Order: sequence, then structure tokens, then C-alpha cells
Amino acid sequence: MTPAPFPEVNLDKLDILADRASTVLERLRDRVYSPGVQKRLELTFNVKTAANMIGRSEKLIRDAEADGRLPEPEKDPVTGRRNGYNLTQINNMRHVFGTLPFRDDSDEAMVLAVQNFKGGVGKSTVVCHLAQYFALRGYRVCIVDCDSQASTTSIFGLNPDVDVDEDEDTLYPFFRHGGPTSLNYALRATYWPGIALIPANLGLYDAEYEFAARMVREDSFVLDRLRIGIESIKDRFDIILLDPPPALGMISLSVLRAANALLIPAPPNNIDFGSTAHFLKMMSATLGELAEAGGERSYAFVKILATKMNDNKSAHVAIKRMMDAVFPEDMMQSVLKDSAEIDNATANLQTVYEITGPSTRSDTHKRCRAYLDAVGREVEILVRKTWPSHHADLRKEGIL
Repeated sequence: MTPAPFPEVNLDKLDILADRASTVLERLRDRVYSPGVQKRLELTFNVKTAANMIGRSEKLIRDAEADGRLPEPEKDPVTGRRNGYNLTQINNMRHVFGTLPFRDDSDEAMVLAVQNFKGGVGKSTVVCHLAQYFALRGYRVCIVDCDSQASTTSIFGLNPDVDVDEDEDTLYPFFRHGGPTSLNYALRATYWPGIALIPANLGLYDAEYEFAARMVREDSFVLDRLRIGIESIKDRFDIILLDPPPALGMISLSVLRAANALLIPAPPNNIDFGSTAHFLKMMSATLGELAEAGGERSYAFVKILATKMNDNKSAHVAIKRMMDAVFPEDMMQSVLKDSAEIDNATANLQTVYEITGPSTRSDTHKRCRAYLDAVGREVEILVRKTWPSHHADLRKEGIL
């Protein structure tokens, strides 16, 4: 008998591979998660930047500190210079000066899904950076991590295998038959002022089976369970960002049912954009079937965001040009360029917005920050257009 060219790969071998992969993951996380140490936001802002952020002059800030409306600034004991303001202090200034950008209670909270059924398109990157952009602007933000891979949960400082209990902390209990009636149980404050998180871990994958079983026992509008959960918390937030799994499953469909706007990240290459085209077809067909069953859904906006764009690759440039021609009204004007800055930050479970120190003065960082800010500003305008209470200000800004 001719010997097999390779040894058989059986379940025992697969278990060994899984264990080794877990070891690598643990070592990577050990670099970031020191025992007993919580992730902290180290960002501080000088008085000039603070004035720009809150929309008031430096003099008004100093006057408010002098007359007691704002606390006295902390000063370096050696130089006597002001220490930087943290984001909590910036938001307190916004409160004192009446420049917090909250929606009016009569406006609907924006529930924005960053959705594509293909992995690796930059979905979690967009979610995390958008959340932090909005927090820096002073909005009240919630992220709902619906992906059992839990990348977003990890970036926000939680070890999914240690810090997150699938039976208490994730969406899983809410999706189970007879589960909680509100999502308040799962909300967690994060180290970013203004951002709350509903975390995820691998146990959330079991919710797919729960959903399938309930669809058989009950009806298709079990898929509205997440939408009902969002309704129970959305009065506390301006913007709720949904980070779904990269697959067409029950949770992804629930996200499509819960959202009132969609942002579709799509790298401009043949394979990824082909996947995006299939996603749009499947989404249209699936939502059409649900509409026929009495569950029609519409969105305030649906936009396609080119991600991982490399201007030095002729194929990227050609496909992006074609995307712009085919989707003239649907493409975001801003583009998220391919950047080593994002890759390096992600390797340390960080975002570009929370990097501090000398590296922030590099041209690479400044360019990347400019791309991210442009995406954030464009999405912010789209969101504000859905809030009637912001229309007067948008007209003053020449946007409406």
C-alpha cells in the first residue's frame, strides 16, 4: 500500500491546533491586558484645542474658571503651567456653555449598523473609530457588539474570554426564550467618556442556534427581538452603533431589522467588492421576503464607504472610479485609506484616536487621522440631518 503523502488530520489534531491558536491569542492579549489593570484613556487637550472642541474662545474658558463656573485648572507644580483637560472635563465645559450636541428628546436616536457579510472589510475598525469620533464631539454613544469574534469588545479593553460572561453580559440572554425584557442589564461604561458597550464573546455564537429553533417554534419576527431591545435603551443615547457578524445569519438579519441606517464598508478590490454586491442582493431579497410577510423595513440612509483604499494600486483606483460611477448618490465622499497607523494601533488593541506621545506628530498619523475625521464628519452630518432639532443649525452651517 502506498503511504499517504500527509498524515491524517483527525479531531485530536484539530484540537491541538485549536489549543495552539488559543495560546498565541493569550500571549497577544497578555501584552495588552496586565492582570488587575484596566485600560485608561490618556488623551488630554490644551486650552486652545479645548476651545475649538467646545466652540467657545479661550478667554471664555479662563473667565469661567475665574468666576467659579468651571473648576480651577490643574497646574504642573514645577512649571506652573496648566495640565491638559481630559474628555470628561471637555464635556463638562460643553455642559456649562450649552454646546453639547445631543439630539432633542423629540428626535429619534440613530441606530447605525456597519454591515457587510464578508469579513476583513474593516467593519470593526469603522465601528470603533466612529464611536470615538462621536464621543470626542460630545455625543452619547452606545456600541452593541453582535459579533462572537468580539474584536470591538477587545479594543474597548475587555478580554472576551475572561471579562465577559455569555450568560450575563452579552446579547445571548436577551435572545433566549424568556430572557430579559430590556438590554439595560448588558450595558457597560467604558474607559471612553460618553461610550457605553454591550460586549460579546464566543458564546454569542450559540444565539444563532437559539434563533433557528425559535424561528421554527414561533415566526419570522423573532428577528425583531434586537430591535425591541434597542428600543429599551435608545432614550439614553444619541447614536447606537451595531457591529454584526460577517455572515448572513439570524443575528445579522436581526441587525438589519434593528437599524434605521446602514453603512457598508467595501474595499475597492474585485473580491471584496464582489462580496459587497452579493451582500446587497441578498439583503434586498431577504428584506423583500420579510416585507411580504408584513415586516417592511426602511432606512434613513444607506451609504457605501470605500475602505482599505490604496492610491498606489491601479486596480484600487480603477474600481473606486467605477464604484463612484455606478453609485453616484450612494458612495461616501470620504474614503478610509489603507494605513499602517490603523494596523499598528489594532495590533495593540487600540485605535488611532487614542494614540498619544511623539508618534502623533508624524505625517503618517496626521494623514490617517485626517481620513478618519473626514469619515466621521460625513457620517455626523448624515445623522444630524435625521434630527429635526438640528436642522436650523445645519442651515446656518450651509449644509441644508
